[in-house]
Amino acid sequence: MSREPVGTFCLVLHSHLPWLAHHGRWPVGEEWLYQSWAHSYLPVLDVVRRLADEGRHDLLTLGVTPVLAAQLDDPHCLRGMHDWLGGWLLRAHEAAPRLPDLAAHEHRAATAALHEFETRWRHGASPLLRGLADSRAVEVLGGPATHPFGPLLLPEVRAFALETGLADGALRLGRRPAGIWAPECGYAPGMEDGYAAAGVRRFLVDGPSLRGDTAFARPVGSSGVMAFGRDLDVTYRVWSPRSGYPGGRDYRDFHTFDHPSGLKPARVTGRSVAPEDKRPYEPERAAAAVARDAADFVSVVRERLVNLRERHGRPALTVAAFDTELFGHWWHEGPAWLEAVLRALPEAGVGVTTLRGAVDAGLVGDPVDLPPSSWGSGKDWRVWAGEQVADLVALGERVQKTLVGAVAPGPARDPLRDALAQEALLALSSDWAFMVSKDSAADYARGRAHTHARHVEELAELLAHGRRAAAGHRIAQWPAAPFGTVDARALAHYP
Repeated sequence: MSREPVGTFCLVLHSHLPWLAHHGRWPVGEEWLYQSWAHSYLPVLDVVRRLADEGRHDLLTLGVTPVLAAQLDDPHCLRGMHDWLGGWLLRAHEAAPRLPDLAAHEHRAATAALHEFETRWRHGASPLLRGLADSRAVEVLGGPATHPFGPLLLPEVRAFALETGLADGALRLGRRPAGIWAPECGYAPGMEDGYAAAGVRRFLVDGPSLRGDTAFARPVGSSGVMAFGRDLDVTYRVWSPRSGYPGGRDYRDFHTFDHPSGLKPARVTGRSVAPEDKRPYEPERAAAAVARDAADFVSVVRERLVNLRERHGRPALTVAAFDTELFGHWWHEGPAWLEAVLRALPEAGVGVTTLRGAVDAGLVGDPVDLPPSSWGSGKDWRVWAGEQVADLVALGERVQKTLVGAVAPGPARDPLRDALAQEALLALSSDWAFMVSKDSAADYARGRAHTHARHVEELAELLAHGRRAAAGHRIAQWPAAPFGTVDARALAHYP
Protein backbone atom coordinates (compact mmCIF):
# COMPACT_ATOMS: atom_id res chain seq x y z
CA MET A 1 0.00 0.00 0.00
CA SER A 2 1.46 3.37 -1.01
CA ARG A 3 1.72 6.22 1.46
CA GLU A 4 2.75 9.83 1.22
CA PRO A 5 6.46 10.22 1.97
CA VAL A 6 7.38 12.05 5.16
CA GLY A 7 9.81 14.09 3.07
CA THR A 8 12.49 13.78 0.42
CA PHE A 9 16.09 12.65 0.56
CA CYS A 10 18.69 13.63 -2.04
CA LEU A 11 22.01 11.84 -2.17
CA VAL A 12 24.69 13.78 -4.05
CA LEU A 13 28.05 12.20 -4.87
CA HIS A 14 30.97 14.30 -6.07
CA SER A 15 33.47 12.36 -8.21
CA HIS A 16 36.73 14.18 -8.77
CA LEU A 17 40.45 13.68 -9.16
CA PRO A 18 42.92 16.10 -10.76
CA TRP A 19 44.58 15.24 -14.07
CA LEU A 20 46.95 12.42 -13.09
CA ALA A 21 47.55 10.67 -16.39
CA HIS A 22 51.21 10.82 -17.46
CA HIS A 23 52.16 12.64 -14.24
CA GLY A 24 53.78 9.98 -12.08
CA ARG A 25 52.53 6.67 -10.79
CA TRP A 26 53.39 6.19 -7.10
CA PRO A 27 53.00 7.39 -4.38
CA VAL A 28 50.96 10.13 -6.08
CA GLY A 29 49.87 9.89 -9.68
CA GLU A 30 48.03 7.29 -11.71
CA GLU A 31 47.89 4.83 -8.81
CA TRP A 32 45.49 7.25 -7.11
CA LEU A 33 43.24 7.16 -10.17
CA TYR A 34 43.25 3.38 -10.50
CA GLN A 35 42.60 2.77 -6.80
CA SER A 36 39.63 5.13 -6.83
CA TRP A 37 38.35 3.65 -10.09
CA ALA A 38 38.57 0.06 -8.85
CA HIS A 39 37.27 0.57 -5.34
CA SER A 40 34.75 3.42 -5.82
CA TYR A 41 33.68 4.19 -9.37
CA LEU A 42 33.24 0.56 -10.45
CA PRO A 43 31.22 -0.64 -7.43
CA VAL A 44 29.17 2.54 -6.92
CA LEU A 45 28.00 2.61 -10.53
CA ASP A 46 27.36 -1.13 -10.33
CA VAL A 47 25.01 -0.47 -7.42
CA VAL A 48 23.20 2.24 -9.41
CA ARG A 49 22.96 0.08 -12.52
CA ARG A 50 21.50 -2.89 -10.66
CA LEU A 51 18.92 -0.73 -8.92
CA ALA A 52 18.07 0.89 -12.24
CA ASP A 53 17.60 -2.56 -13.79
CA GLU A 54 14.88 -3.10 -11.18
CA GLY A 55 13.01 -0.10 -12.57
CA ARG A 56 14.06 2.42 -9.93
CA HIS A 57 14.47 6.04 -11.01
CA ASP A 58 16.04 9.23 -9.63
CA LEU A 59 18.30 7.30 -7.29
CA LEU A 60 20.96 9.93 -6.76
CA THR A 61 22.70 12.95 -8.21
CA LEU A 62 26.17 12.09 -9.50
CA GLY A 63 28.76 14.77 -10.06
CA VAL A 64 31.59 13.78 -12.40
CA THR A 65 34.05 16.60 -13.01
CA PRO A 66 35.15 17.07 -16.62
CA VAL A 67 38.78 16.39 -15.77
CA LEU A 68 37.88 13.06 -14.17
CA ALA A 69 35.50 12.15 -17.01
CA ALA A 70 38.36 12.75 -19.43
CA GLN A 71 40.53 10.25 -17.57
CA LEU A 72 37.75 7.65 -17.36
CA ASP A 73 37.45 7.83 -21.16
CA ASP A 74 41.15 8.16 -22.01
CA PRO A 75 42.69 5.16 -23.88
CA HIS A 76 45.93 5.42 -21.89
CA CYS A 77 44.02 5.33 -18.60
CA LEU A 78 41.73 2.52 -19.77
CA ARG A 79 44.77 0.37 -20.58
CA GLY A 80 46.39 1.31 -17.30
CA MET A 81 43.25 0.45 -15.38
CA HIS A 82 42.99 -2.97 -17.00
CA ASP A 83 46.61 -3.66 -16.08
CA TRP A 84 46.00 -2.47 -12.51
CA LEU A 85 43.04 -4.81 -12.05
CA GLY A 86 45.14 -7.71 -13.31
CA GLY A 87 47.85 -6.74 -10.87
CA TRP A 88 45.33 -6.70 -8.02
CA LEU A 89 44.35 -10.27 -8.86
CA LEU A 90 48.00 -11.36 -8.96
CA ARG A 91 48.68 -9.73 -5.59
CA ALA A 92 45.78 -11.67 -4.09
CA HIS A 93 47.24 -14.94 -5.41
CA GLU A 94 50.71 -14.12 -4.11
CA ALA A 95 49.31 -13.44 -0.63
CA ALA A 96 47.46 -16.77 -0.43
CA PRO A 97 50.21 -18.77 1.38
CA ARG A 98 50.50 -16.16 4.15
CA LEU A 99 46.96 -14.74 4.36
CA PRO A 100 44.59 -17.34 2.90
CA ASP A 101 41.30 -15.82 4.07
CA LEU A 102 42.22 -12.30 3.00
CA ALA A 103 43.60 -13.58 -0.31
CA ALA A 104 40.36 -15.41 -1.06
CA HIS A 105 38.31 -12.30 -0.32
CA GLU A 106 40.55 -10.14 -2.53
CA HIS A 107 40.53 -12.76 -5.29
CA ARG A 108 36.75 -12.63 -5.44
CA ALA A 109 36.71 -8.82 -5.36
CA ALA A 110 39.37 -8.46 -8.07
CA THR A 111 37.71 -11.05 -10.29
CA ALA A 112 34.36 -9.27 -10.01
CA ALA A 113 35.99 -5.91 -10.75
CA LEU A 114 37.75 -7.30 -13.83
CA HIS A 115 34.49 -8.74 -15.11
CA GLU A 116 32.65 -5.46 -14.51
CA PHE A 117 35.37 -3.44 -16.23
CA GLU A 118 35.67 -5.73 -19.24
CA THR A 119 31.90 -5.98 -19.64
CA ARG A 120 30.85 -2.36 -19.21
CA TRP A 121 33.85 -0.01 -19.05
CA ARG A 122 36.21 -0.89 -21.90
CA HIS A 123 34.91 2.02 -24.00
CA GLY A 124 35.13 4.40 -21.05
CA ALA A 125 32.72 5.83 -18.52
CA SER A 126 30.69 8.03 -20.87
CA PRO A 127 28.54 5.27 -22.44
CA LEU A 128 27.69 3.95 -18.99
CA LEU A 129 26.91 7.39 -17.57
CA ARG A 130 24.89 8.36 -20.61
CA GLY A 131 22.75 5.24 -20.27
CA LEU A 132 22.08 5.87 -16.58
CA ALA A 133 21.22 9.51 -17.26
CA ASP A 134 18.96 8.67 -20.23
CA SER A 135 17.03 6.17 -18.10
CA ARG A 136 16.68 8.78 -15.33
CA ALA A 137 18.44 6.54 -12.85
CA VAL A 138 20.72 9.47 -12.01
CA GLU A 139 21.14 13.14 -12.67
CA VAL A 140 24.71 13.84 -13.78
CA LEU A 141 26.29 17.11 -12.68
CA GLY A 142 29.07 18.85 -14.57
CA GLY A 143 31.37 21.67 -13.59
CA PRO A 144 34.31 23.87 -14.62
CA ALA A 145 36.88 22.00 -16.68
CA THR A 146 39.71 21.37 -14.20
CA HIS A 147 37.93 22.08 -10.90
CA PRO A 148 39.35 25.55 -10.16
CA PHE A 149 38.31 27.43 -7.02
CA GLY A 150 35.88 29.88 -8.58
CA PRO A 151 36.04 32.78 -6.09
CA LEU A 152 39.74 33.32 -6.92
CA LEU A 153 39.26 33.50 -10.68
CA LEU A 154 38.93 36.56 -12.86
CA PRO A 155 35.33 36.73 -14.11
CA GLU A 156 36.33 35.99 -17.71
CA VAL A 157 38.52 33.03 -16.68
CA ARG A 158 35.77 31.69 -14.43
CA ALA A 159 33.27 31.87 -17.30
CA PHE A 160 35.76 30.27 -19.69
CA ALA A 161 36.51 27.38 -17.32
CA LEU A 162 32.82 26.73 -16.79
CA GLU A 163 31.93 26.89 -20.48
CA THR A 164 34.80 24.54 -21.33
CA GLY A 165 33.60 22.03 -18.75
CA LEU A 166 29.94 22.21 -19.73
CA ALA A 167 30.76 21.84 -23.41
CA ASP A 168 32.89 18.80 -22.65
CA GLY A 169 30.03 17.30 -20.63
CA ALA A 170 27.66 17.79 -23.56
CA LEU A 171 30.03 15.89 -25.85
CA ARG A 172 30.40 12.95 -23.46
CA LEU A 173 26.79 12.68 -22.26
CA GLY A 174 24.81 13.99 -25.21
CA ARG A 175 23.34 16.79 -23.12
CA ARG A 176 24.66 19.90 -21.48
CA PRO A 177 24.59 19.57 -17.67
CA ALA A 178 22.01 21.84 -16.05
CA GLY A 179 23.49 21.35 -12.59
CA ILE A 180 27.03 21.56 -11.27
CA TRP A 181 28.98 20.79 -8.16
CA ALA A 182 30.72 24.11 -7.70
CA PRO A 183 34.38 23.19 -7.05
CA GLU A 184 34.95 22.94 -3.30
CA CYS A 185 31.42 24.43 -2.96
CA GLY A 186 33.28 27.71 -3.39
CA TYR A 187 31.06 30.74 -3.75
CA ALA A 188 31.46 34.52 -4.02
CA PRO A 189 28.50 36.89 -4.38
CA GLY A 190 27.58 37.32 -8.03
CA MET A 191 28.73 33.90 -9.21
CA GLU A 192 25.08 32.90 -9.63
CA ASP A 193 24.78 35.39 -12.51
CA GLY A 194 27.59 33.61 -14.33
CA TYR A 195 25.87 30.31 -13.72
CA ALA A 196 22.61 31.64 -15.13
CA ALA A 197 24.38 32.97 -18.22
CA ALA A 198 25.91 29.53 -18.81
CA GLY A 199 22.57 27.73 -18.45
CA VAL A 200 23.31 26.28 -15.02
CA ARG A 201 20.10 25.97 -13.01
CA ARG A 202 21.33 24.41 -9.73
CA PHE A 203 24.50 24.02 -7.68
CA LEU A 204 25.72 22.88 -4.26
CA VAL A 205 26.81 24.94 -1.28
CA ASP A 206 27.64 23.81 2.22
CA GLY A 207 24.99 24.01 4.92
CA PRO A 208 26.48 26.98 6.80
CA SER A 209 26.17 29.08 3.63
CA LEU A 210 22.42 28.86 4.19
CA ARG A 211 22.85 29.25 7.95
CA GLY A 212 21.77 25.63 8.29
CA ASP A 213 18.41 26.23 6.59
CA THR A 214 18.80 23.43 4.06
CA ALA A 215 15.20 22.14 4.01
CA PHE A 216 14.52 23.50 0.52
CA ALA A 217 16.31 24.52 -2.65
CA ARG A 218 16.76 28.30 -2.53
CA PRO A 219 16.86 30.68 -5.51
CA VAL A 220 19.97 32.84 -5.21
CA GLY A 221 19.04 36.52 -5.40
CA SER A 222 17.03 37.26 -8.51
CA SER A 223 19.00 34.85 -10.72
CA GLY A 224 16.56 31.96 -10.56
CA VAL A 225 19.52 29.59 -10.02
CA MET A 226 18.86 27.16 -7.18
CA ALA A 227 21.32 26.56 -4.36
CA PHE A 228 21.10 23.27 -2.49
CA GLY A 229 22.77 23.10 0.90
CA ARG A 230 24.33 20.02 2.46
CA ASP A 231 22.45 19.03 5.59
CA LEU A 232 25.41 18.57 7.91
CA ASP A 233 23.35 16.95 10.67
CA VAL A 234 22.67 14.09 8.26
CA THR A 235 25.88 14.15 6.22
CA TYR A 236 28.17 14.07 9.25
CA ARG A 237 26.46 10.92 10.48
CA VAL A 238 28.62 9.29 7.83
CA TRP A 239 31.55 11.63 7.28
CA SER A 240 32.45 12.80 10.78
CA PRO A 241 36.08 11.89 11.53
CA ARG A 242 35.17 11.40 15.17
CA SER A 243 31.93 9.43 15.01
CA GLY A 244 31.15 8.56 11.37
CA TYR A 245 30.29 5.03 10.38
CA PRO A 246 33.54 4.29 8.48
CA GLY A 247 35.42 4.39 11.79
CA GLY A 248 33.39 1.50 13.19
CA ARG A 249 35.43 -1.29 14.72
CA ASP A 250 34.28 -3.99 12.28
CA TYR A 251 35.03 -2.16 9.03
CA ARG A 252 38.27 -2.67 7.10
CA ASP A 253 41.02 -0.37 8.28
CA PHE A 254 42.22 1.94 5.50
CA HIS A 255 45.64 2.71 6.94
CA THR A 256 46.95 -0.77 7.83
CA PHE A 257 48.76 -2.62 5.04
CA ASP A 258 50.29 -5.99 4.43
CA HIS A 259 53.32 -4.44 2.77
CA PRO A 260 54.46 -7.42 0.64
CA SER A 261 51.08 -7.54 -1.15
CA GLY A 262 49.71 -4.03 -0.61
CA LEU A 263 46.45 -5.55 0.64
CA LYS A 264 44.64 -4.39 3.77
CA PRO A 265 44.32 -7.27 6.27
CA ALA A 266 42.90 -5.62 9.39
CA ARG A 267 39.66 -4.26 10.73
CA VAL A 268 39.55 -0.93 12.56
CA THR A 269 39.30 -2.76 15.90
CA GLY A 270 39.47 0.50 17.85
CA ARG A 271 40.34 4.13 17.21
CA SER A 272 43.40 4.07 19.46
CA VAL A 273 44.62 0.57 18.57
CA ALA A 274 48.10 0.44 17.01
CA PRO A 275 48.34 -1.11 13.52
CA GLU A 276 50.24 -4.17 14.78
CA ASP A 277 47.50 -4.84 17.33
CA LYS A 278 44.51 -4.61 15.01
CA ARG A 279 42.43 -7.75 14.51
CA PRO A 280 42.06 -9.52 11.15
CA TYR A 281 39.37 -8.30 8.81
CA GLU A 282 36.22 -10.46 8.79
CA PRO A 283 33.77 -9.80 5.93
CA GLU A 284 30.86 -11.29 7.89
CA ARG A 285 31.35 -8.86 10.77
CA ALA A 286 31.61 -5.99 8.30
CA ALA A 287 28.37 -7.05 6.57
CA ALA A 288 26.55 -7.01 9.90
CA ALA A 289 27.92 -3.52 10.57
CA VAL A 290 26.66 -2.36 7.16
CA ALA A 291 23.14 -3.56 7.95
CA ARG A 292 23.22 -1.94 11.40
CA ASP A 293 24.56 1.42 10.19
CA ALA A 294 22.28 1.58 7.15
CA ALA A 295 19.28 1.08 9.43
CA ASP A 296 20.56 3.80 11.75
CA PHE A 297 21.04 6.24 8.88
CA VAL A 298 17.54 5.61 7.53
CA SER A 299 16.17 6.28 11.01
CA VAL A 300 18.18 9.53 11.22
CA VAL A 301 16.92 10.71 7.82
CA ARG A 302 13.31 9.88 8.62
CA GLU A 303 13.46 11.64 11.97
CA ARG A 304 15.09 14.67 10.36
CA LEU A 305 12.36 14.92 7.73
CA VAL A 306 9.56 14.48 10.25
CA ASN A 307 11.00 17.34 12.30
CA LEU A 308 11.38 19.55 9.21
CA ARG A 309 7.80 18.90 8.15
CA GLU A 310 6.56 19.87 11.59
CA ARG A 311 8.68 23.02 11.58
CA HIS A 312 7.76 24.20 8.06
CA GLY A 313 4.24 22.85 7.80
CA ARG A 314 4.95 20.96 4.60
CA PRO A 315 7.19 18.11 3.40
CA ALA A 316 10.83 19.18 3.16
CA LEU A 317 14.18 18.05 1.83
CA THR A 318 17.45 16.80 3.23
CA VAL A 319 20.60 16.65 1.09
CA ALA A 320 23.47 14.38 2.05
CA ALA A 321 26.53 15.07 -0.10
CA PHE A 322 29.85 13.24 -0.15
CA ASP A 323 32.93 12.62 -2.23
CA THR A 324 32.28 9.46 -4.24
CA GLU A 325 35.75 8.24 -3.32
CA LEU A 326 34.60 7.82 0.29
CA PHE A 327 32.54 4.84 -0.81
CA GLY A 328 34.86 1.95 -1.49
CA HIS A 329 38.26 3.62 -1.69
CA TRP A 330 38.33 5.09 1.81
CA TRP A 331 35.44 3.08 3.27
CA HIS A 332 35.68 -0.42 1.86
CA GLU A 333 32.08 -1.30 2.71
CA GLY A 334 30.68 2.03 1.51
CA PRO A 335 29.08 0.77 -1.75
CA ALA A 336 27.25 -2.00 0.13
CA TRP A 337 26.06 0.58 2.65
CA LEU A 338 24.82 2.83 -0.17
CA GLU A 339 22.81 0.01 -1.70
CA ALA A 340 21.26 -0.88 1.65
CA VAL A 341 20.27 2.74 2.30
CA LEU A 342 18.80 3.32 -1.16
CA ARG A 343 16.69 0.19 -0.80
CA ALA A 344 15.54 0.93 2.74
CA LEU A 345 14.62 4.61 2.51
CA PRO A 346 11.48 4.16 0.35
CA GLU A 347 10.38 1.29 2.60
CA ALA A 348 10.63 3.72 5.54
CA GLY A 349 8.36 6.23 3.84
CA VAL A 350 11.10 8.55 2.61
CA GLY A 351 11.01 9.84 -0.96
CA VAL A 352 14.30 9.58 -2.86
CA THR A 353 15.07 11.80 -5.82
CA THR A 354 17.67 13.94 -7.57
CA LEU A 355 18.27 17.67 -7.28
CA ARG A 356 16.32 18.11 -10.51
CA GLY A 357 13.52 15.98 -9.10
CA ALA A 358 13.39 18.05 -5.91
CA VAL A 359 12.86 21.26 -7.91
CA ASP A 360 10.26 19.58 -10.10
CA ALA A 361 8.44 18.49 -6.94
CA GLY A 362 8.27 22.07 -5.70
CA LEU A 363 10.70 21.67 -2.81
CA VAL A 364 11.77 25.30 -3.21
CA GLY A 365 12.02 28.00 -0.55
CA ASP A 366 12.40 31.75 -0.58
CA PRO A 367 15.24 33.55 -2.39
CA VAL A 368 18.46 33.95 -0.45
CA ASP A 369 21.67 35.96 -0.63
CA LEU A 370 24.69 33.78 0.03
CA PRO A 371 27.91 34.85 1.79
CA PRO A 372 31.42 34.05 0.54
CA SER A 373 31.87 30.41 1.48
CA SER A 374 33.18 26.91 0.76
CA TRP A 375 32.95 23.44 2.26
CA GLY A 376 36.54 23.59 3.46
CA SER A 377 37.95 24.18 6.93
CA GLY A 378 36.16 27.10 8.56
CA LYS A 379 33.63 27.07 5.69
CA ASP A 380 35.50 30.05 4.23
CA TRP A 381 38.29 30.28 1.64
CA ARG A 382 41.30 29.69 3.89
CA VAL A 383 42.22 26.30 2.39
CA TRP A 384 42.62 27.83 -1.08
CA ALA A 385 43.51 31.42 -0.21
CA GLY A 386 45.23 31.25 3.18
CA GLU A 387 48.76 32.23 4.13
CA GLN A 388 50.05 28.69 3.67
CA VAL A 389 49.21 28.82 -0.05
CA ALA A 390 49.88 32.51 -0.70
CA ASP A 391 52.52 31.55 -3.26
CA LEU A 392 49.99 29.45 -5.20
CA VAL A 393 47.43 32.26 -5.08
CA ALA A 394 50.01 34.65 -6.55
CA LEU A 395 50.97 32.04 -9.13
CA GLY A 396 47.33 31.65 -10.13
CA GLU A 397 46.94 35.39 -10.54
CA ARG A 398 49.96 35.50 -12.88
CA VAL A 399 48.68 32.55 -14.88
CA GLN A 400 45.30 34.19 -15.36
CA LYS A 401 46.78 37.52 -16.47
CA THR A 402 49.10 35.75 -18.89
CA LEU A 403 46.23 33.70 -20.27
CA VAL A 404 43.97 36.70 -20.82
CA GLY A 405 46.80 38.65 -22.43
CA ALA A 406 47.83 35.84 -24.75
CA VAL A 407 44.52 35.05 -26.43
CA ALA A 408 42.57 37.09 -28.92
CA PRO A 409 39.47 36.59 -31.07
CA GLY A 410 40.03 35.29 -34.55
CA PRO A 411 38.26 33.58 -37.43
CA ALA A 412 39.94 30.23 -36.79
CA ARG A 413 41.14 28.26 -33.80
CA ASP A 414 44.82 28.48 -32.92
CA PRO A 415 46.03 25.13 -31.51
CA LEU A 416 49.00 26.82 -29.85
CA ARG A 417 46.83 29.23 -27.90
CA ASP A 418 44.38 26.41 -27.17
CA ALA A 419 47.29 24.49 -25.59
CA LEU A 420 48.26 27.56 -23.56
CA ALA A 421 44.68 27.86 -22.29
CA GLN A 422 44.59 24.20 -21.34
CA GLU A 423 47.83 24.42 -19.39
CA ALA A 424 46.46 27.49 -17.60
CA LEU A 425 43.33 25.59 -16.59
CA LEU A 426 45.47 22.73 -15.27
CA ALA A 427 47.61 25.16 -13.27
CA LEU A 428 44.45 26.60 -11.66
CA SER A 429 43.10 23.29 -10.31
CA SER A 430 41.92 23.70 -6.71
CA ASP A 431 43.57 20.40 -5.81
CA TRP A 432 47.05 21.88 -5.62
CA ALA A 433 46.21 24.36 -2.86
CA PHE A 434 44.11 21.77 -1.03
CA MET A 435 46.97 19.28 -1.00
CA VAL A 436 49.38 21.92 0.30
CA SER A 437 47.02 23.21 2.98
CA LYS A 438 46.30 19.68 4.16
CA ASP A 439 49.97 18.64 3.85
CA SER A 440 49.01 15.79 1.54
CA ALA A 441 51.71 15.28 -1.09
CA ALA A 442 52.40 19.01 -0.93
CA ASP A 443 55.61 18.78 -2.99
CA TYR A 444 53.80 16.97 -5.78
CA ALA A 445 51.02 19.57 -5.73
CA ARG A 446 53.37 22.55 -5.84
CA GLY A 447 55.38 20.87 -8.56
CA ARG A 448 52.30 20.30 -10.68
CA ALA A 449 51.05 23.88 -10.27
CA HIS A 450 54.44 25.36 -11.15
CA THR A 451 54.98 22.98 -14.09
CA HIS A 452 51.73 23.98 -15.77
CA ALA A 453 52.30 27.65 -14.96
CA ARG A 454 55.78 27.46 -16.49
CA HIS A 455 54.27 25.97 -19.65
CA VAL A 456 51.88 28.93 -19.86
CA GLU A 457 54.70 31.42 -19.51
CA GLU A 458 56.92 29.65 -22.07
CA LEU A 459 54.16 29.52 -24.67
CA ALA A 460 53.12 33.12 -24.10
CA GLU A 461 56.72 34.28 -24.53
CA LEU A 462 57.23 32.27 -27.72
CA LEU A 463 53.94 33.41 -29.22
CA ALA A 464 54.64 37.04 -28.34
CA HIS A 465 57.82 36.81 -30.43
CA GLY A 466 56.16 34.98 -33.31
CA ARG A 467 58.10 31.75 -32.69
CA ARG A 468 55.29 29.40 -33.56
CA ALA A 469 57.45 26.51 -34.70
CA ALA A 470 59.35 26.55 -31.41
CA ALA A 471 56.07 26.73 -29.50
CA GLY A 472 54.73 23.69 -31.35
CA HIS A 473 57.93 21.79 -30.60
CA ARG A 474 57.64 22.56 -26.88
CA ILE A 475 54.01 21.42 -26.73
CA ALA A 476 54.92 18.12 -28.38
CA GLN A 477 57.36 17.42 -25.53
CA TRP A 478 54.77 17.83 -22.77
CA PRO A 479 52.56 15.07 -21.34
CA ALA A 480 49.15 14.70 -22.94
CA ALA A 481 46.42 17.02 -21.64
CA PRO A 482 42.81 16.07 -20.88
CA PHE A 483 40.72 17.96 -23.43
CA GLY A 484 40.78 18.17 -27.19
CA THR A 485 38.10 20.81 -27.50
CA VAL A 486 39.51 23.78 -25.55
CA ASP A 487 38.93 26.83 -27.73
CA ALA A 488 40.88 29.81 -26.38
CA ARG A 489 38.92 32.20 -28.59
CA ALA A 490 35.99 31.84 -26.19
CA LEU A 491 37.83 33.94 -23.62
CA ALA A 492 37.32 37.00 -25.81
CA HIS A 493 33.53 36.57 -25.47
CA TYR A 494 33.58 37.42 -21.79
CA PRO A 495 34.03 40.99 -20.51
